[in-house]
Amino acid sequence: MQHKTLLVIDDEENMRHVLKSMLTKEGYEVSLAADGLAGLQLLAEQHFDFILCDIKMPRMDGIEFLKNLQSTHNPATIITMSAYGTIDLALETMHLGAYDYISKPFKPAEIILTLKKAEERERLQKENVLLREEVQRKYNFQNLIGKSSHIMHLCEMIKKIAQHKSPVLITGASGTGKELVAKAIHYNGARSTQPFSAINCGAIPENLLESELFGHKKGAFTGAIYDRRGIFEAADGGTILLDEIGELPHPLQVKLLRVLQEGEIRRVGGDRCLSIDVRIIAATAKDLSQEAKQGAFREDLFYRLNVLPIHIPPLRERREDIPLLVTYFLQKYNRQCGLAIQDITPSALKLLINYSWPGNVRELENIIERTMVMTDKTTIDEHDLPDYMRTTSIEDINDNLINEYSIKKMERILEEKLIRKALIKTHGNKTRAVKLLEISYPALLSKIEEYGIAHED
Repeated sequence: MQHKTLLVIDDEENMRHVLKSMLTKEGYEVSLAADGLAGLQLLAEQHFDFILCDIKMPRMDGIEFLKNLQSTHNPATIITMSAYGTIDLALETMHLGAYDYISKPFKPAEIILTLKKAEERERLQKENVLLREEVQRKYNFQNLIGKSSHIMHLCEMIKKIAQHKSPVLITGASGTGKELVAKAIHYNGARSTQPFSAINCGAIPENLLESELFGHKKGAFTGAIYDRRGIFEAADGGTILLDEIGELPHPLQVKLLRVLQEGEIRRVGGDRCLSIDVRIIAATAKDLSQEAKQGAFREDLFYRLNVLPIHIPPLRERREDIPLLVTYFLQKYNRQCGLAIQDITPSALKLLINYSWPGNVRELENIIERTMVMTDKTTIDEHDLPDYMRTTSIEDINDNLINEYSIKKMERILEEKLIRKALIKTHGNKTRAVKLLEISYPALLSKIEEYGIAHED
């Protein structure tokens, strides 16, 4: 393990050597300087993790040393020392960048404890930086896997939307990745260092949901034994995702509208409003415009939320993304589960491409993970996949698989199904397929490209 480096700056020779002897035994690599000027010269030549600096010194005292160090943005953690200490002096040194202040004379344990606390602080800071970088990598819009025009358009929208505070409404079927898109918007925008909070509006009982969203005051209801912040206060300065927004009860829709209009909330049982600065992203699998027309959702709230709409298409409408998603999940679960699955056969991949995917990307990921864990081979073939995928492909779509009521969407699904059946029937012969389908050859080519239909044989 690499030892931490430490610079002691003190004009008393005896103090320098006492500190060096003591701290070397604690595992530090210690260098010495007799005043601030000598300390700056050493800092110009090498890196130090920590600095112990006296205040009263000739040539350049500790205060002047700290002022000079401020302009260099040196990352070392500084602890100041003085026999003439006052609270004002301690505050001044910390204002100039010192982590802590110790009065002389001190006990050896005091110095060691202060350094250990500083080490822990340094470790936590590094961990926070690494975690933030990891989160930003994980939710970078470039990690939205796919090459389809849908995904390319989605990434472009996220880049534009991320920099603004306007509300976002994300729509899409269950499993399409609405929360992933919400996090990509947050972590690629100006609020990326601030909190991201998410709540499922359909998963919490109505009588508890208001407290979860806005918090409550002590005594507001039975069981409210202390003041509690809600998710809006916790996310102040950041972003909140209201998932399944279509399930939000009407009384809370009114209160959410006030948050959007006024930027204020009121805790349950509270008598004053609190100003908050939160970006709201809402997500739903429902058609909110239709819900608003039918009175199931407030029309004014729908328009407030629908400032920047994003629709994520189901996986069956972007089948050309499936090979890339499969490769990504193979790499992910090889890494997470310590596996060594190298590939997937063309016949197995074709089965995945032709499947209807009612559970969308989430279902694909679950199937890949389960298949990787259960197989004893290094290559996945069609026999490793669930049996129902061989009997329930795009040719066998029925009402139980596709929970769809839109005539326009069902027309597209049926059209794709018939084109795939015709190409399978004719072993990929497009001239014969157009006769079966009773459409023109250019129309067939256009539909094949539109639906991302691979060569069928």
